[in-house]
Formats: sequence, C-alpha cells, structure tokens
Amino acid sequence: MDSAEFKYFRKKLNRTQKRMAELLGTSLKAIHSYEQGWRNVPGHVERQMYFLVSRLEENRKSRKPCWLIKKCPAEHKKKCPAWEFKAGKLCWFVNGTVCEGQVHKNWEEKMKICRSCEVMRSML
Repeated sequence: MDSAEFKYFRKKLNRTQKRMAELLGTSLKAIHSYEQGWRNVPGHVERQMYFLVSRLEENRKSRKPCWLIKKCPAEHKKKCPAWEFKAGKLCWFVNGTVCEGQVHKNWEEKMKICRSCEVMRSML
C-alpha cells in the first residue's frame, strides 16, 4: 500500500489521522509518515486498513464468495481456509488461501495476487 492509497482509504473511512492511529494501534506520527511517504506502510497496518474498508456497508451489499467468482475446483476448496471458514468475502485477509492453485507464504506475496484479483478489487 502506498501513501496515496493509505490516505484515500483513511478518507473513505471518514477518520481523522488521530482516530486512524487509534484504530490501527499506531502513533499519530506513524500515520503522518505513511501519508507523506516517509515510511512504508507495514503489512499488519495494511491488512487492518483493508479489513476496516471491507466492513463498510457499501462493500458488503452484493459481494459473492471468492470460490464462486474464481470458479475454484473442489480440490482447491478442500485445501483452502477461506472455504473451510466460510470467509469467501474476506479471502484476501486469510493467510494460507489456495489462490491460483498455490498457497502463498507471506502477506507480501499474497497481496501481489490479491491486488489484481476481482474479489479484492470489488471491495476496494
């Protein structure tokens, strides 16, 4: 997540920098640094930001589970924690999902796939 995206989502959430710091469990100075591009947004902060945005009413209305959108075969669903925990609208949030036929080892690797995926894009 770059600085412009971070600031865009903060405004979409209708939060001040101070309130965003409280929600994300970080300092106001860190929020300033993320928005100015002086500091990279850490994976755990990015993940929380996406989660908060996903909970906005406009993002929950008509979304379908990922396995329907991606037409996942049964063998992928059986191995996927998004399927197991019925988290198909939050698949991007769950580590260990079987996207594109493989499990991604960390958040950064997973986000490379998720950012271009229609499931996450429909939320953002």
